[in-house]
Amino acid sequence: MRCEACKVCIAAKHIASRRKVEGHTLTVDTLWRQGWYQFARHIHSPNFGPRPPGAEVDLVVVHAISLPPGQYGGPEVQALFTNTLDWDAHPYFAHIRGMEVSAHFLIRRNGDLVQFVSCDDRAWHAGRSHYRGRDDCNNDSIGVELEGLDGQRFEEPQYETLGHLTTAIAQHYPIAHIAGHEHVAPGRKQDPGAGFEWRFLQQYLGWPDRCFPENIFLSSTEEKKS
Repeated sequence: MRCEACKVCIAAKHIASRRKVEGHTLTVDTLWRQGWYQFARHIHSPNFGPRPPGAEVDLVVVHAISLPPGQYGGPEVQALFTNTLDWDAHPYFAHIRGMEVSAHFLIRRNGDLVQFVSCDDRAWHAGRSHYRGRDDCNNDSIGVELEGLDGQRFEEPQYETLGHLTTAIAQHYPIAHIAGHEHVAPGRKQDPGAGFEWRFLQQYLGWPDRCFPENIFLSSTEEKKS
């Protein structure tokens, strides 16, 4: 269940984030259409399925991706998520040949937002995973890919878009947690890694520590003492 502090913070964000565009107030109902966010560019991925009956979508999972690794701005991630990637176009692609994956969202380095799967559906982003006492995080989470590389820095426009997007998601779904791929699949995944500024995101969202991975805000000194 969502903690009471999260409910208060998210409700406040809901009020603060109502915007006017061409004289019209945008509400939660106008921001979303059948799980599709209206401020994203929509490119439909075939890699999704229905969520299990009764699934409560209460988790946002943050990822990092770039194809080839460390190269930004190209169409390769979109091609991967739509099963149109040319596996012979780069030597690295041999390692992921035949992979069928997706995420709900991709945030480019300049902050541009692309949506591939309706948030009402189950995208294939987390893989083998466990978090908040539950297995298979794909069942009840929303996956957000940041264009980037594990452990490297991300751009300010990406944080801004992620903050706006997460707020909008939490207005429409009972979000109580946000975590990295590294937290839901420890030992198997490392993204988004040390280059991601969790405190910066928290300050934007105004959510309490309990909504984030345990000990994520400990300083290196505190970690040594623990």
